Amino acid sequence: MYYVYILKSDIRNWIYVGFTADLKRRFSEHQQGGVQSTKAYRPFALIFYEAFSRREDAVRREDYLKSTKGKSTLRMMLRTALQITDATSMATD
Repeated sequence: MYYVYILKSDIRNWIYVGFTADLKRRFSEHQQGGVQSTKAYRPFALIFYEAFSRREDAVRREDYLKSTKGKSTLRMMLRTALQITDATSMATD
């Protein structure tokens, strides 16, 4: 399986959208500071993930969620978990 996941920083108003074939390992890497792009935003809560049987589908979904329209979709889907009202305050990598 392939996973698209969303992490929310516990210390800043910031989320990260990522893709992996091993969600537990990748989440652990983020939490331990092993990912340069997320290191400064630790610790994280895993607030959402989707599983795909095909890699291509997961990559396409990740790309979409990182797009402007995808960010809007995330704000609607996860409004309670995100608690973000200003679209400019939501950064993704």
